[in-house]
Amino acid sequence: MIGLPTHPRSRSAQSHPTPEALDPRRDALFLDFDGTLAPLQDDPDTVQLPHGGAALLERLAVALGGALAIVSGRDIRDLDRRTPGALWRAGGHGCDVCAPGRHPVAYAASAPDALFRAVTALVTAAPGSRLESKGRVLAIHYRAAPAAEGQLAEGLAGLVADHPGYHLQSGKMVFELKPETASKARAVERLMRLPPFAGRRPVMIGDDATDEDGMRAAIGLGGHAIKVGPGDSLAATRLNDPAHVWTWLEASTP
Repeated sequence: MIGLPTHPRSRSAQSHPTPEALDPRRDALFLDFDGTLAPLQDDPDTVQLPHGGAALLERLAVALGGALAIVSGRDIRDLDRRTPGALWRAGGHGCDVCAPGRHPVAYAASAPDALFRAVTALVTAAPGSRLESKGRVLAIHYRAAPAAEGQLAEGLAGLVADHPGYHLQSGKMVFELKPETASKARAVERLMRLPPFAGRRPVMIGDDATDEDGMRAAIGLGGHAIKVGPGDSLAATRLNDPAHVWTWLEASTP
């Protein structure tokens, strides 16, 4: 059994329907990483799969005929270090995809230098916030500086206006500057055209605003979505936290 703590507030009955188990013959599974497979942390470098999680994901991928992918906002090199190489992995909100058995090249395309310098200045002016460079995506974490949210939002909105091709998206105590081509929807749509995903029903699981794009794509392709935790969502079913996600995944693994 996967050992993740259950959040005290998640022990109460859920207000949304619990999802049915996967159908290994029919479904393709797309999983977010942070906040879905592992609890969010103040320091994103400390986030890891729980003990036994990698092995369970590999077994489930076999049961699904290989149609399982982790779709994350993390840079693909970072995601590759934290997840099994036997799985499909899409990093940078779908900018980069690695097939099973493949590893990303060492070189990472980066955000424009002028944008990076400007964001660095904003973060420096907001003590407690942190800039995480994820290839072409820049993430600004303010979990340790919640009072800086308005200051960062205003500054980042101004930067985006000066950098065509980038847009600003907010999440759980984080802002992300992403290329307009970076979208979990594009990742789901791209993978669903490839074997072993093609012809299956996509199921997208995620906890944050960036995952809603992937959910929208999954629903549009005849599948469905599962929301992790509270908040508005396109998903019709819900799991309370990562601990419940792992319980559901174990129940779906033959």
